[in-house]
Amino acid sequence: MRPTPLPGCRRDGSPRVAHRPRPVRVASSSPSRPLRTGHSTRCRHCGHRIDLYQRSDRGPIALHPAELAVAHVPEACRWHLSGGLAHPHGDGSAWCRIPHAVLCPARTPTCPLSPFLEDARRDLAVRTRRLIDTGALTPAPAPAGTASPEDPPHAGRPVVQFLLVRYLAPGPLDGIRCVAQTRHRHRCTRPVLAQERPPGRWRLLPAGSRRSQLALPDTLMAVFDLSHLPHAEQRRWRAQRCPTHTATLGAADLALAAWQVFDPLLHAEHIHTRLPHPAPCHRRKA
Repeated sequence: MRPTPLPGCRRDGSPRVAHRPRPVRVASSSPSRPLRTGHSTRCRHCGHRIDLYQRSDRGPIALHPAELAVAHVPEACRWHLSGGLAHPHGDGSAWCRIPHAVLCPARTPTCPLSPFLEDARRDLAVRTRRLIDTGALTPAPAPAGTASPEDPPHAGRPVVQFLLVRYLAPGPLDGIRCVAQTRHRHRCTRPVLAQERPPGRWRLLPAGSRRSQLALPDTLMAVFDLSHLPHAEQRRWRAQRCPTHTATLGAADLALAAWQVFDPLLHAEHIHTRLPHPAPCHRRKA
């Protein structure tokens, strides 16, 4: 007589391990753009899981891991996945993905919320409070981009210029982390801003856009300029790597570089018209 296996076990008694399907993403550094396994992590502000995908128009975006019914999600917040890329609109089906920033209890919603989304945010807030109370989560500072216009440019998301392009930084200059993987398979904790490397400088430059004629050509904005640095140093900033992992051959990236191409029309709230005093650029040690 063949024994009946226990629930959740194989016939030999070994436990069944359910592997959760992982998302796929596009390798942005490859000219053939093959699909790779996506990067899943947890939000530093609320502690919930997020899936990082490469956007079809700009840099990476953090999406909520579960699909939601289209009827509960505003049209401006609907996303769908196709070929490993995240597209900012629906695909005609009854389900869609939604940015994590809409549901994150530590952020201000970027679109009007339906009663269903408000309940979802409330449930996530309760879970976040539970993680904080049990010591499983130490919330990070307020999300980048919440600084007021009166704050200095380095307090929120500054605009950085290198390789003849302006980018919107993922956070304060001293908080931009290296994306390389360490020997222990963890993300490097070193910052990209290094004291032993040539310093950048704050400048007031026109806020015009090469892609749009509706920009503000007479407005000066604070830009952290790296154009005077050697080409290799500018490429290090573009790759979002610390000096140690720039010199290390074979070190893989554990996350995507979070730079976004700056557009004065889309990112008007990040335009600052005065320089920081004192300027927080790094200096060489004596």
